[in-house]
Amino acid sequence: MDKQFGWWFFTCERQILVIPHGEHIPYGDLDDLPVPLLDTSKAERFAHYKGEACIRMELDEPLDLGMGEWVDLRNSMALLSPSLFDLVGKAQQFALFLKTHRFCGCCGESLQRVDWELAMQCEHCGFRAYPRISPSIIVLISDGKRLLLANHRRHQQKDWPIYTAIAGFVEAGETLEQTVHREVREETGVKIKNLRYWKSQPWAFPHSLMAAYFAEYDSGHLNIDRRELCDVQWFEPDKLPNLPPHGTIAREMIEHWLHQTGSSQH
Repeated sequence: MDKQFGWWFFTCERQILVIPHGEHIPYGDLDDLPVPLLDTSKAERFAHYKGEACIRMELDEPLDLGMGEWVDLRNSMALLSPSLFDLVGKAQQFALFLKTHRFCGCCGESLQRVDWELAMQCEHCGFRAYPRISPSIIVLISDGKRLLLANHRRHQQKDWPIYTAIAGFVEAGETLEQTVHREVREETGVKIKNLRYWKSQPWAFPHSLMAAYFAEYDSGHLNIDRRELCDVQWFEPDKLPNLPPHGTIAREMIEHWLHQTGSSQH
């Protein structure tokens, strides 16, 4: 690299190096940072933040770089601003893409890095691969002053389980709206109405793009899909369970709904 000044995103698998001060991401010229001698041939600019370059560098192991500590991607969400957390996810998705696309899925030959965009090209058959993005939906369902929240198996905790909105991946041939209706019906057994798109969030677990919706209960009785969920319940605003952490779009949706309806905050 000809310029080594900017925000440094040191990653290793699902970990990111964070420092205890400022915005928690190392910033400056690499020569001025207290890091050991590193081979920067794999370092590359991948974005910009506050007018300066964001430089990612994937390490083979979480080395002691003389500053900060290595934290899991999910744990970094509590430390970083939403914009920086999205950039950390982007850096890790780039690293994952390069690691998992070394060979052509059509002919098996080695793939070569394209130098003008993030893609891998097969010189043998011409196949080109781009970073994988998996579209998914999340929907917060209300019925008057009640919210329908689910305890997913991945959020199961014996003492204080997390309850969140219904979510799922888009299947081939589906629109986002069709996915919402299908996931709600399959996982909870109820039907919804007045579906409203709200916003989206990149979600690097490992490479999702989550589209958020609000909806209202229409009909049906709760019939839980035990393969996906441990529990589904209606909750009053003043009796909400353990919610997803701040920084997740699920938490933001719940707090937005509480504010819009004038309900008490959890």
